[in-house]
Amino acid sequence: MSGRAASIADPVRVADAPGVGLPARILDTPHRRYNPLLDEWVLVSADRTSRPWQGSRDALVRDERPPFDPECYLCPGNDRAGGAVNPEYEKTFVFTNDFAALHPDSTTERASDGMLVAEGERGTCRVLCYSRRHDLSLGALALDELRGVVDVWAEQTTELGVAYQWVQVFENRGAAMGASNPHPHGQIWAGSALPRDAVREDAGQREHRARTGSSLLLDYARKELGGPRVVAENEDWLVIVPFWAAWPFETIVIPRHRASRIADLARPARDRLAATLADLIGRYDNLFDVEFPYSMGWHQAPFSGRSVDHWQLHGHFFPPLLRSATIRKFMVGYELLAETQRDITPEAAADRLRSVSISRTEGSATPAR
Repeated sequence: MSGRAASIADPVRVADAPGVGLPARILDTPHRRYNPLLDEWVLVSADRTSRPWQGSRDALVRDERPPFDPECYLCPGNDRAGGAVNPEYEKTFVFTNDFAALHPDSTTERASDGMLVAEGERGTCRVLCYSRRHDLSLGALALDELRGVVDVWAEQTTELGVAYQWVQVFENRGAAMGASNPHPHGQIWAGSALPRDAVREDAGQREHRARTGSSLLLDYARKELGGPRVVAENEDWLVIVPFWAAWPFETIVIPRHRASRIADLARPARDRLAATLADLIGRYDNLFDVEFPYSMGWHQAPFSGRSVDHWQLHGHFFPPLLRSATIRKFMVGYELLAETQRDITPEAAADRLRSVSISRTEGSATPAR
């Protein structure tokens, strides 16, 4: 990795950022911002970034992984933890999780005892290995390999959508985010019910469509174009630190044209999505000169049988790092008991991500762009 390590000692004043469109008397002091996708508020307290820190610091580990690890249960040809043997796969490999959180033969029966209500959840959990190489990551894949991952996301979503209402494509990257294996992989869970955040995003987008006749996220993308929260853009994609971002360097990835699911994307849009993800993950990795931990995932229209004209495909990246590679944001105390609070403005976060090198991470099979 070749980008400079950043600190958060010099936050950008929101009043100095062009295109914000809201009064500095609010945005340059502690204030709340509204998230129309989830119908919730976020408290922004940018003056807290200089406070003394004697709390937890994560150990900085430079993880030098070999291309193949004979002990890795995701590498090709190796035994998995559940006893199965992986094929000698060359590119992507999808299998049902040996320790799945959901099962296809579960009941969907609902039972109640007064205010106590429970219902069965039917579903499946799959693992998607991005590459046979143990030493790579999603952002370090060659662009044609990353494009292949996009195609698998689309194929798996379409296949699982036949049987399940919600399909969640996601990745937990790094031990800090609970990843149990460093081999480059993500997951695809599908379930019969619509999860909490899916319900809230569905309602937010449906309400906006009913009120305005247009898409909430497409309207939002048009409002952000050329503004201080944009990290990267091309003719098909926009990467933004959302106005309502909860995590320090959170981003949302939005297609600039109508698409409800990944399968709706035409070939050029899929090509540019691969390039967009490589760009974004490269910026993340070079921000603090470390393989940036994150949880990321795609929110696609549910397979509910109802109209999904209000739904716009989008991806969320939720990274926990705050000040450096060893200091993270903790969602505790006030955040758990009241509402989310952040210590760096979205405008300052976007400025840092824009400023950082976009050279590809070590192990990349393609040259820096």
